[in-house]
Amino acid sequence: MSEILIALVALLALLAVGLPVAFAILVSTLLGLLLIGDFPLQVAAQASFQPTGDFLLLAIPFFILTADLLANGTLGRQVIGLATRLVGRFRGGVGQSSVVTSLVFSGVSGSAVADASGLGRVLIPWSKQVGYSPSYAAAVNSSTSILGVIIPPSIPMILFAATSGASVAAVFAAGVVPGLILAVGMLIACWYAAFKHGFPRVRAKLTPKRLAKDLLLALPAIVLPVLMIRLVLLYGVATVTEVSVLAALYAVVLRLTIYRDLSLRSFIQSLVSTASATGVVMLLIMTSSALSWLLTVQEVPQQLADLVLESIGAPWLVVLAMIVLLLLVGMFLDMSPAILLLTPVLMPLAGSIGMDPVHLGVVMVLSLAVGLFTPPVGTTLYISSSIGEVPVEQTVRALLPFYAVALLVLLLVAYVPSLLVTL
Repeated sequence: MSEILIALVALLALLAVGLPVAFAILVSTLLGLLLIGDFPLQVAAQASFQPTGDFLLLAIPFFILTADLLANGTLGRQVIGLATRLVGRFRGGVGQSSVVTSLVFSGVSGSAVADASGLGRVLIPWSKQVGYSPSYAAAVNSSTSILGVIIPPSIPMILFAATSGASVAAVFAAGVVPGLILAVGMLIACWYAAFKHGFPRVRAKLTPKRLAKDLLLALPAIVLPVLMIRLVLLYGVATVTEVSVLAALYAVVLRLTIYRDLSLRSFIQSLVSTASATGVVMLLIMTSSALSWLLTVQEVPQQLADLVLESIGAPWLVVLAMIVLLLLVGMFLDMSPAILLLTPVLMPLAGSIGMDPVHLGVVMVLSLAVGLFTPPVGTTLYISSSIGEVPVEQTVRALLPFYAVALLVLLLVAYVPSLLVTL
């Protein structure tokens, strides 16, 4: 056990000095193997390559490609325009437009980082232009973008399902209601912030004819997640991977036939962007799998579960301890490696208190998603602050009502599992 502790301390130290996460995990794994001495180093390579053959993981690059194709074209602007006309006239309507837009694209991208960077490049400058503060614009974008990892399809949920063995369709279904509750909470937070600071309203002209036109042009983005959810969750006629391929093909056909804005150059740029993002995710999966294997063979998850149960006992306190752990880890580690590392650790603990794996998956994803807009290493926080050209500290202050909403929804989901849709 002491060898594992040394390896984990080394992992934290390497992350603290700025070594890329995948390489920090790999080095700490090799160090653990050397200290234990019972396994050849080739075991790390075998454990790393084993998960790459999982058919389910093929869905990741196709969902990334779909999001890149749809968000960066005419369709992205149409969805933003529709959201503005629907809620822009209300108090906090500009921020609420960001919520609605993120809600629509959450059913396409499956990635909070993709939503924060893609939509943020449009929404943040526009918010500043109509009179909203840069810190508030960055805060709304960084917080609402996490809807992309809670409402299906969700790449972190795919990773959880692949790691835990849970049904990806069941995890997807369970994320729908919490995602919608979180979106409503974000709408309320936008209203509160706008009311408190006296932000202006956008007088977007709304006529039945204009609304019908905007709705018609934005309809393909709205229809896609509904189709995917029905194919995967309700009808079961296609696997998640097959649906991801169909979604990418759908995006290409839309851009070529309806919007006619897909050039060969932009398509190649989307492919390159997708390959780059997929490479990062797969490298994390490989190195995290090796460390997870090492922790499992040393029985660390089971020992941790026994220790927590002996120290705490009450199931509700165990759930609270898991949430605190996930929130702390999410502040320093990105979602993908955190899910890959912590799922094998928390599964035995959740099982010991009778917590369903699907319920655990939603709690994990929601908890770690909060870390995406929480300092010191919040990915969407830094992306949004960079786009808004505002110091991170100012964005964090503007995020306070959004933190409150996210934590309230997290506790609600953790302690009221009946909210989750089950298959």
